[in-house]
Amino acid sequence: MKRRKIASIDVGTSKICTVMADTDGEDMRILGVGVAPSNGLQKGLVVNLNDARESIRQSVKTAEQAVGYKLESAMISITGRHISSVNNRGVIAITSNKQMVRQEDVDRVLKVAQNVALTSASGSMILHLIPQTYAVDGQEGIKNPVGMHGFRLDVDTHIVTAATASVENLTKCVRGAGIEIEQLIFAPLASAEAVLTADERQNGVIMADIGGGTTGVAVYKDDNIFHTSVLPVAGNSITHDISVGLGVSIELAEEMKQKYGSVIPGEERISDRTLTEDGQTVPYAELYEIIRTRVEELVRLILLELPNDYSKYIRSGMVLTGGTTNLPGMAELGLDVTHMPVRIGTPPQLYGVSDSLIDPAFSTAVGLLLWKQSHPDTTKSGNTRASRGFMSDLGGLFGRNQTS
Repeated sequence: MKRRKIASIDVGTSKICTVMADTDGEDMRILGVGVAPSNGLQKGLVVNLNDARESIRQSVKTAEQAVGYKLESAMISITGRHISSVNNRGVIAITSNKQMVRQEDVDRVLKVAQNVALTSASGSMILHLIPQTYAVDGQEGIKNPVGMHGFRLDVDTHIVTAATASVENLTKCVRGAGIEIEQLIFAPLASAEAVLTADERQNGVIMADIGGGTTGVAVYKDDNIFHTSVLPVAGNSITHDISVGLGVSIELAEEMKQKYGSVIPGEERISDRTLTEDGQTVPYAELYEIIRTRVEELVRLILLELPNDYSKYIRSGMVLTGGTTNLPGMAELGLDVTHMPVRIGTPPQLYGVSDSLIDPAFSTAVGLLLWKQSHPDTTKSGNTRASRGFMSDLGGLFGRNQTS
């Protein structure tokens, strides 16, 4: 089978990661990776168009040099507090002569669910309309109703919306770097593609992607996405607390976090250990306490974002991913706080030059590729894990040649 080229760009607050690959539909091969510092973004939002565009361009250029050809289009991640979600139901009457559900009926019931959601989201657009399950004449739990007979069709959906202005800004930066956008994917959904198992999705699981500026949360049950959200607290918040608590610069605080940071239970007992960086000496116990306190708070905030009855259906516990989860002891601390199983999610081993991607920091970048491979037709309905593309909702946003 002929291999086709695919690519992803994870536009994060701390880094921009471009991954170029090819696939035959089953096996994926990583061809090149480009990572550049992220400038012009704060907590997932573009705050400086020029800086953000240049960061994306540098990441893309590095990946292109590795593979030897020009990148034209890619899957793009998006996050930020402006993104929200809702679970919504659509209901229609089946009007065909034979009372049989057609694809047109599926499209129509999804449109009904979409319209209801948008009425309460002024200034927003739909990123994802994800069917969870269908019902025909009250028979619940149907995955694909096409061909079934009945008089009424219901659909439960998970709808993710984003502020139109924020999407416009990100789009302008990506297109300004010379890249066409195939689809914008909410970052936690992409990360979940890379780190969650089929059993976890089925049994119920909380996935939290703790990046630099934001923490994306996705909750699955019965193999369906049930809840998504974004917290404006992540790795940079820890760095800020270290800077304030120890009276050091942000740059030094980040360096100390990277080199000495830990939340392993019991390490605070090393009270006589001191750390010296750039001529400044601080007790290790103070650094440990600052980091552990902030991480504990973050895990509790993740739980507060969830529906009140989440414990009834989360049988697989919590999966933590993202660059911040490289702190030693994150899984153990998560267990202490949540009293449920916690593990660190890492992208799978892929063919090609993928060694650098086997790291929680690259879950979104790899997940975008896996999403593309699993959903080659992003506008096709009927797949409970696929997203309706709804590219038309962008009002031609992806069809314009914005180069500045």
